[in-house]
Amino acid sequence: MLNLGRKQKLTVVKKVEFGVYLSESREAAEKERVLLPAKQVPQGTDEGDVLEVFLYRDSRDRMIATTREPKLTLGGLAVLQVVQTGKIGAFLDWGLEKDLLLPFREQTVKVHTGDQVLVSLYLDKSSRLCATMKVYPFLKTNSPYAIGDTVDGLVYEISGNFGVFVAVDNQYSGLIPKREAQAGYRVGQNLKLRVTEVKEDGKLTLSARGKAYEQIREDSENVLQVIREFAGVLPFDDKASPEVIQREFGLSKAAFKRAVGRLLKEKQVELRDGKIWMI
Repeated sequence: MLNLGRKQKLTVVKKVEFGVYLSESREAAEKERVLLPAKQVPQGTDEGDVLEVFLYRDSRDRMIATTREPKLTLGGLAVLQVVQTGKIGAFLDWGLEKDLLLPFREQTVKVHTGDQVLVSLYLDKSSRLCATMKVYPFLKTNSPYAIGDTVDGLVYEISGNFGVFVAVDNQYSGLIPKREAQAGYRVGQNLKLRVTEVKEDGKLTLSARGKAYEQIREDSENVLQVIREFAGVLPFDDKASPEVIQREFGLSKAAFKRAVGRLLKEKQVELRDGKIWMI
């Protein structure tokens, strides 16, 4: 059986001027054969030879073989570059002559030419190979990571209910929970993250924040810098609303209070008249 989107080893069953026809066996019917164009045929190829090829559809929607190495195969994951946008979606460079369609409905955010996007490959209802940014079902849950490990992650989706969905190493399923997702994240952003939990199903819970004692020091330094920018007097104290604290510092209220507490203990600031003053 000829399988679109996959690499297969097929037999050369017929040589023609414009290429060779391949199939699973030399006895296969005409409809079970696929063309490998002449420019793709390795020199010295004869009938009966076995070639490893990738099957896709050409610009005329015909199934065709190629000896080129695609950057993505069916059900796999890869970061591909947007080379063009059009009326039906975006087109991605996946290493083949015909660019890969990323339909609008499969985009989690609008993409632009030059963007790098994490996608998977699927067959649509018309048996066309297409890309999707909705990669959650394709991510693995058997990562080698443990609590405390530092990992590389790529943001692929942002949810107001759950948080920031991250593909670790572009292949493992991870999430920065909503309570941790204080900073302004964007789809396509690369992050250094810390594993805070490995769930029973293998999915990773992640944090962009360091270990507690390290993070408090960093947060304190950032808070002090912002106070300096306010000419040494912050016009609110640690009783301010979470929205104000998030806007000015990108911190949760709890993290802000811990940072201010450290600065008070070190006698770098003082609270007075509902404000925070540098000493």
